[in-house]
Amino acid sequence: MDVIKIGMIGIFGTLLALQLKQSKTEYGVILGIVVSIFIFFGISGKLELIVDTVRRISTYISIDNAYIGLMLKMLGITYIAEFASDICKDAGYQTIAGQIGVFSKLAILALSMPILLALLETIEQFLR
Repeated sequence: MDVIKIGMIGIFGTLLALQLKQSKTEYGVILGIVVSIFIFFGISGKLELIVDTVRRISTYISIDNAYIGLMLKMLGITYIAEFASDICKDAGYQTIAGQIGVFSKLAILALSMPILLALLETIEQFLR
C-alpha cells in the first residue's frame, strides 16, 4: 500500500508542478523538490528496516562491523547523489547533475578501497 500512496503523491505532485511550470517555472521546480523531500521521508522508514536487518545478519555471520558501516555509507551516498542529481536535471542543469554523479562514484570508490585491500590480503594468505 505504501508504494501506491507514494506513487499517487508523485503523480499528483508532477501534475501540479506541470501546471505551475506554465506560469512560473521556478515554482514547478520548488514543488518538485518539496514532493521529493516528502517521498524521501517516506523512504527513510524503509531504510531503517534495511539497516536493522543488515545488523541482524551481521550477528549470524562473522563480518567486521566496519564493512557493514561502509556498505551503509555507500548506500547513503548513492541515494543522496541520485536525489540531488535528479533535482538538478529537473531544474535543467544536466552538467551539475553529471558532476554530482561523478563525485558520488569517486566517493564510493574511495570508501571501497579498504574492502579491496582486505580482499587482496585474504587472497594472498590463501596463496601462501
